[in-house]
Amino acid sequence: MASSASLLLLFVVAASHVCCSHGQGGDEGAVAAIYSLGDSITDTGNLAKEAPPGAFETIKHLPYGVTFGRPTGRCSDGLLIIDFLAQDMGLPFLNPYLAKNMSFDHGVNFAVAGATAMDPTDLFNRTFSMPFTANSLKLQLQWFKDFMKSTFDTDQEIRKRLQSSLVLVGEIGGNDYNFAFYANKSVSEVEKMIPAVVETIINATKQVLDMGASRVIVPGNFPIGCLPSYLTAMAMPEPSAYDSTACLKDLNLFAAKHNAQLQQAVAALRASYPDAAIAYADYFNSFLSLLKGGPALGFDANSTHKACCGAGGRYNYDLRLMCGVEGTAVCADPSAYVSWDGIHMTQAAYKAMSRLIYHGRYLQPQILSFREKNGQT
Repeated sequence: MASSASLLLLFVVAASHVCCSHGQGGDEGAVAAIYSLGDSITDTGNLAKEAPPGAFETIKHLPYGVTFGRPTGRCSDGLLIIDFLAQDMGLPFLNPYLAKNMSFDHGVNFAVAGATAMDPTDLFNRTFSMPFTANSLKLQLQWFKDFMKSTFDTDQEIRKRLQSSLVLVGEIGGNDYNFAFYANKSVSEVEKMIPAVVETIINATKQVLDMGASRVIVPGNFPIGCLPSYLTAMAMPEPSAYDSTACLKDLNLFAAKHNAQLQQAVAALRASYPDAAIAYADYFNSFLSLLKGGPALGFDANSTHKACCGAGGRYNYDLRLMCGVEGTAVCADPSAYVSWDGIHMTQAAYKAMSRLIYHGRYLQPQILSFREKNGQT
């Protein structure tokens, strides 16, 4: 298991051409903006703006951003799912909320790498140390509310804006579990956290809907038993501990339980808000689909469980030598890898997931439709 000191490095973790599909609620028409809350899966630079020098210096420098051409504060070699979604909508990339002198005309990204769903002050988080972040979903939601109130004069104007926008609540919650697992909590102990995490995500989604949002997407969590970080930290000697995709069964079962409860809660939201289009984004099964179809999607069949940037070992992941520090190296072709640094994915993998989710069958229900010229990321 990871030490608490090592944990600081481990989890930096986690359109005019789009309209709602008929019969799914929400007003038909163009999406003018995207507003996003979440963690490192979505953060386009907030942590890099906020973090003190040293703590997360690596994401501010190459090789992070190497495929993009420069570091951007994204926890990847390049773009994220949110970037490809914005492209497909015909919108600019979302600027991070903490950025200065940047345009927020087409949306804002409030996500922060390392953020949790639960607030650090809540009782449930006092059973273990929160290593670095206070950027919970509660704080991001407050940023969202503050931004809308400072940008629009009345609640009616806010509602009008949100009715022509798309709001993503997550992916978030993964770090709540990450921090618990890496504080030596057992799977059965961490499972007890699921109802509270899901409730927190749903309550935030309700607040967004109450503000007037008419299109909302709530993503689930990844199959964490497939990530090089967990495959390394929680390696098991028994072959029976692994499934047919060479992932840890118990961890994937845990993630599936979170997702099942979240999906059920999202379904209940649809009943409570019949005029809104509310969808669940299935990160879990889209990721497994990516793993299973890796070669056909252009990924190296021998590298689907290895980090592109790392320091060796079976999964090219070493907790003591995280991507970007001396002693690590970057693979020759990041586009052949699913995992970038053992925790986060490569641009190529995020692009494939974006296609599987937003242009495939993993957005449930499909509340977005893309005009042909923009649906070709």
